[in-house]
Amino acid sequence: QVQLVESGGGLVQAGGSLRLSCAATGYFFSINTMGWYRQGPGKQRELVATVTKGGRTNYADSVKGRFTISRENTKNTVSLQMNSLKPDDTAVYYCNLRTFQGYDYWGQGTQVTVSS
Repeated sequence: QVQLVESGGGLVQAGGSLRLSCAATGYFFSINTMGWYRQGPGKQRELVATVTKGGRTNYADSVKGRFTISRENTKNTVSLQMNSLKPDDTAVYYCNLRTFQGYDYWGQGTQVTVSS
């Protein structure tokens, strides 16, 4: 059974920083991408950032220059360094793992709240 365990959410003031981490355990086929999505109050879930096995990254325009995604393939972990946080970044952040076969796995979500 695949599990994605997230950590690092919390409450921070605008302009502050947080680091999210996610570790994947269990049996799964070869991982293609790992990444982060978020769902704000009253909004649909949206992509934040992803990174492929080869290290290619993709960011939402709203977080470019502020967030950095990193991945350690040997440990099946992915992290998201979030700087210059804004109240609009407030959301539940979900870790995602996608295999080359197209299977998607999700973490339980971690709350990030940015106060103004």
